[in-house]
Amino acid sequence: MRQFVKGNPDLCIGCRTCMIGCVVEHEGRRIFEIDPDGYDFNPKLHVVKTAKVSVPVQCKHCENPACMAACPVGCIKVINDAVVIDQKECIGCKSCMQACPFGVIDVISQVGTSQSDGSKRVVANKCDLCVGTGNGPACVRVCPTEALKLVSEEAMQESVQKKRVATAEAAKAIADAMAD
Repeated sequence: MRQFVKGNPDLCIGCRTCMIGCVVEHEGRRIFEIDPDGYDFNPKLHVVKTAKVSVPVQCKHCENPACMAACPVGCIKVINDAVVIDQKECIGCKSCMQACPFGVIDVISQVGTSQSDGSKRVVANKCDLCVGTGNGPACVRVCPTEALKLVSEEAMQESVQKKRVATAEAAKAIADAMAD
């Protein structure tokens, strides 16, 4: 099972610090040294904020990724248990975006690159769990309310086991009540 980041809407305050942490992690210090008007801010996650709820939404790193199956050039791969897009190979066709059941893939303009016809080059963009940084997901590290958690296989199996025990106990209680 792959790891993924889970957001807790009860703890999220919608501050978008996770989005900034994501961009800084992938772009480095350079983000603080450039003109904000000359830079495209492209985090690999998005905070959904409504009147009643706010929570970051990002890739679930599926076991059988629909985005990977839909990619005609094979630029979506599994690297260190994370579903990752090779943006150098991406042709910006949006097939992965349409295939994703969670709506977490965006198509973004790549700064400083263009197509052969002079138009902006676009590529797919989504959470990669900060693979290659050695620090784990930046969004989890920077969240001021700890609303984001990296869910591991062990944690998921522990949660499933607890639910199974609770279900068994509830079934026994119902059976006992019906026997009386």
